[in-house]
Amino acid sequence: MFSRSFVPSPLAARRHLSTSPVQWAGHNKWSKIKQKVFSVRHLTSNSPDTTKKGANDASKSAAFQRATQDILVAARSGGVDPDKNAALAAVLKRLKAQDVPNHNIEKALAKAVKVKSSGENSTYEAIACNSVGIMIECATDNPNRTAQTLREILNSRNARMAPVGFMFVRGGRIVVGVQNGPDAEALLDAVTELALSQGAEDYETLTESDSQSRMKFYCEPSVLSNLTSELKKRSGVYILESQLVHYPVNKTELPDEDTEILEDLVHALEAHDDVIRVTTSANQI
Repeated sequence: MFSRSFVPSPLAARRHLSTSPVQWAGHNKWSKIKQKVFSVRHLTSNSPDTTKKGANDASKSAAFQRATQDILVAARSGGVDPDKNAALAAVLKRLKAQDVPNHNIEKALAKAVKVKSSGENSTYEAIACNSVGIMIECATDNPNRTAQTLREILNSRNARMAPVGFMFVRGGRIVVGVQNGPDAEALLDAVTELALSQGAEDYETLTESDSQSRMKFYCEPSVLSNLTSELKKRSGVYILESQLVHYPVNKTELPDEDTEILEDLVHALEAHDDVIRVTTSANQI
């Protein structure tokens, strides 16, 4: 079914509706995104109160980072003005309902403006835990400065820059949403049939929010533009994301201790102002 240029997973050969809820995030396609709550070994105290506070702080930090990624994705596909970008408006409404602080939202919007206005997008390749490939997509006006900062982050966590592009392929990813209501399920079924007829190779459901239901579709790069256009024409459907992303050719299994190290590294990379998205070849991340 797939060309050699796009082999996301053996699962892609089956056109079926996944029943596994998947968190919407900027990591790679086939892994369930684990909540980035640091182990208590990262905390400075073993007291119950400190441990609980540290875990809560880490959980909030991860949630705010996911909020930033949601805003970036929505802005990349439709601009940074919520009055003209329905997807971005929906994201902002959801984040405010989740009590994400305004300063986090404002910082994410400022980053989105920078991404839209930057004349140069760069992808940096790295390896961690001796076997995990990492693709770091950035928008920067100073690639040398960005590369140096990324090296410092990588080196501090026993990772390094390395050519790992052969571990990944490029493919199209589209996320659509519909407002929840009595006709939402039927509309998503109709959208799924439309997407498959227009070149989508696989799809999955995303965890529902209070206000919307969402589907994620995968395709080869050559059909991304046309598939997006056809989905936009469907009444009641809005595009939340349409972009080319990296998919790992093969997944790497890691022991628990390396998984924690990699999660910490990914979190640190995503916190960098120039980073748009981080994709790893690890099965757990």
